[in-house]
Amino acid sequence: MSEQATLGTAVVTGASAGLGKIYADRLARRGYDLLLVARRGDRLDEVAASLRAEHGVKVQTLVADLGAAADLERVAQVVATDPAITLLVNNAGTSTLAPVAQTSNAQMQQMLDVNIVALARLSHAVLPAFKARNRGTLVNIGSVLGFHTLPISSIYSGTKAFVVAFTRGLQDEVGGTGVKVQLVLPAATATDIWELSGVPMSNLAEGTIMAAEHCVDAALAGLDLGEPITLPSVNDAALLATFVDAGAKLFGASQNGKPAARYSVTS
Repeated sequence: MSEQATLGTAVVTGASAGLGKIYADRLARRGYDLLLVARRGDRLDEVAASLRAEHGVKVQTLVADLGAAADLERVAQVVATDPAITLLVNNAGTSTLAPVAQTSNAQMQQMLDVNIVALARLSHAVLPAFKARNRGTLVNIGSVLGFHTLPISSIYSGTKAFVVAFTRGLQDEVGGTGVKVQLVLPAATATDIWELSGVPMSNLAEGTIMAAEHCVDAALAGLDLGEPITLPSVNDAALLATFVDAGAKLFGASQNGKPAARYSVTS
């Protein structure tokens, strides 16, 4: 059996532009067949046609708004029942960067629905089959704003904090199996999400924006290295180890049935 035949199908959400479009290209280069999911059918068809012509792989498309419950469930059913699927990249995301008081309820709900509900539902859909076959890879795209908050990112950071905690929990669940779960935490990346968020890239500090191609290539290199958490822009890997260790120590210190001494009230 050839290597390409053993790779199976990779599902990429948000595949019509940005990181998702590049993930689709890189995975096609590796020999994966593709199932591409996005809202914009015309752009999705263009991406699919280009990948078929350039890489000779099978590319299916599924037009869906993952913020809409019916569309999400339709995608989840496909992901759950197609035995050819061996990799899922939960890349679709949306962002409005503004103070909470200046964010509409619709904008807030869209971030919750796409960044949290869709990612969790599709992870939930694909993992049983991966575990049953003892093979499969789940890649969840978070953000460095999953562990840091700005005055304009309260909601977005909250959604990405869910991705961090949820994905790290999944990694513990699949430990010791043939299933891989990677958490990718990009910093500022050159995609159209900035214009859509209300903060144009021109507002960001020079030298802080990574090319989308470099971000995906670094994320895939991290996957190849077996990294559970990949921060494409962080040079000092020890910083992540220190951060994770500090969290574990803080949790351990919390396992105490008595109030901390600083909260003692004396009469």
